[in-house]
Amino acid sequence: MFDPVLNSLPAFAGFFATAALLLLVFVVLYIYITPYSEIALIRAGNEAAATSLGGAVIGFALPIAVSVAVSHNLYSMVGWAVVAGLVQLLTFTAARLALPGINQNIAQGRIASGIFLASLSIGVGILNAGCII
Repeated sequence: MFDPVLNSLPAFAGFFATAALLLLVFVVLYIYITPYSEIALIRAGNEAAATSLGGAVIGFALPIAVSVAVSHNLYSMVGWAVVAGLVQLLTFTAARLALPGINQNIAQGRIASGIFLASLSIGVGILNAGCII
């Protein structure tokens, strides 16, 4: 009864470990390109920073999950992770251009900006995931 699960555990472990590493790399890159320190802001209780970073994480993870589900290939997953990461970084850049004050608003804890950025990141992540074939 559990043989299919047990036989799939090595593949699961490989995909999960790779996805977790890709997520970590994305978070580090995302934090690096933002002009404020999300980690310091989150530690200080800034809900806007936590919300916006959380949205970016979800927006990145969705396409990775779909790529695993449709391809069952680590190389494909890594390729889609690069695409998803670039799309999320471009989404942040577009939000900064559309709303020039969003950086200051998030640093000041204005939750509306955090919710907007998170929603945008998740929405783009859903679209990105849906386009994976």
